[in-house]
Amino acid sequence: MTEKKASTARTILVTAAIAAFAAVGVTALLVNIMEHKQEARNPFFRVVELTDDTEDPAVWGKNFPVQFDSYKRTVDMVRTKFGGSEAFPRTPTEKDPRTQVTTSKIEDDPRLKRMWAGYAFAVDFREERGHAYMLDDQTFTERQQVVKQPGTCMNCHASTYVTMKTLGEGDVEKGFERMNQMSYLEVRNLVKHPVACIDCHDSQSMALRITRPAFVEGIRAYKSSQGVAAYDVNTQATRQEMRTYVCAQCHVEYYFKGAEKRLTFPWHKGLKADQVLEYYDEVGFKDWTHAETGSSNLKAQHPEFETYSQGIHARSGVACADCHMPYTKVGAMKVSDHHVRSPLLNINKACQTCHRWPEEELKARVETIQTRHTEMRDLAMDALVSLIDDLKAAKEAGKSDDEMAVARNFQRRASFLLDFAEAENSSGFHAPQEGARILAQSIDASRKGQLAIRGALPAAPAKAVRKSPESALGGGAAG
Repeated sequence: MTEKKASTARTILVTAAIAAFAAVGVTALLVNIMEHKQEARNPFFRVVELTDDTEDPAVWGKNFPVQFDSYKRTVDMVRTKFGGSEAFPRTPTEKDPRTQVTTSKIEDDPRLKRMWAGYAFAVDFREERGHAYMLDDQTFTERQQVVKQPGTCMNCHASTYVTMKTLGEGDVEKGFERMNQMSYLEVRNLVKHPVACIDCHDSQSMALRITRPAFVEGIRAYKSSQGVAAYDVNTQATRQEMRTYVCAQCHVEYYFKGAEKRLTFPWHKGLKADQVLEYYDEVGFKDWTHAETGSSNLKAQHPEFETYSQGIHARSGVACADCHMPYTKVGAMKVSDHHVRSPLLNINKACQTCHRWPEEELKARVETIQTRHTEMRDLAMDALVSLIDDLKAAKEAGKSDDEMAVARNFQRRASFLLDFAEAENSSGFHAPQEGARILAQSIDASRKGQLAIRGALPAAPAKAVRKSPESALGGGAAG
């Protein structure tokens, strides 16, 4: 009986101990849950006061250390199969202190030099790298030595919001207009950082916002072409749209309008490459005269937004940030990864949130698209170079400008459409069918140009390009 009582007592003690441990565990769990809820309720600590003039991202980083830490990782240089940045060492000089650069695209593919003959890109054009390098790579490109660039170039290669406010005495629009008319070096002395927090975020609410007047004007012109009058992007765009629009402030096609070199997005007829070309033809704009053929040519820049807008991701409501800055969990917080990079370097978070396939399968799908796009691009490049050869030979043989006008206009068209696909940095992935359509049109224009110079094409009227001031554009760091 005594032994039975002792056993019962031991059972009671063990049960009590287990219950106590369980109670401690449950309490700890509840405390942890409450702490995480509190973290989620207060996603950042206000260590410093931010204002609409706080330009330095390191200061913002005191309040947002997680985002700032990932932003700093844009210095990473990792190459994918069809793009990205592999570092090559270089000996720094007084003119160019960089100790490393990326591979030269014009050395890898000399056909680009023929395509851009007489233009600054035929002198220096390298693979793109992360946002951390966007200011230095444009400052020290050899293109700066070929052409006197205007301050307009700085719109997409530096944090310019505070600079524009200062130049405009508080009025960003006036500061934008003044900055465009200054020289590149004058503006370079006024800016300090590559793209920074204040260029996309309101300092008080952290809401996304558009700070570049050129995009405000450009998207209004595009919306007008769609029947939407007086569109105000900062009040009418949804938050998901803004997760694309803040990127589209820079990742777009553009030109410098008029003597004041006003940065202008040519979306008045639409976002497609041939619609942009139609606008340029209508206003009589050209970037330069081709050195070998005398054609009035255009240089496409980095039309990621325009191309993405024709693809399935845009149609499905997927924003740029969803793939290039995907959400990630840090403790109880869900934050946008500010290590902006190719989704192929972050497939798990960038792709597999929606696409439930193994990483290797998704990577293979992307590379298949890019391989086919590159094959079409090479065909278009060969066709264009053949046309340039024929035009050059005709010019040397003494053919008149009138005799070469139609063929030259086909070169202008073929070159721009090809360049639109070339300068777009997804190697066809953003909109594969649109990329194929543009390249097919480029090949068609090149072959028709060859027929025209031989007199074998019916003399259908080709829209002549009025003479206009050539662009002072030397281009950005990566196009």
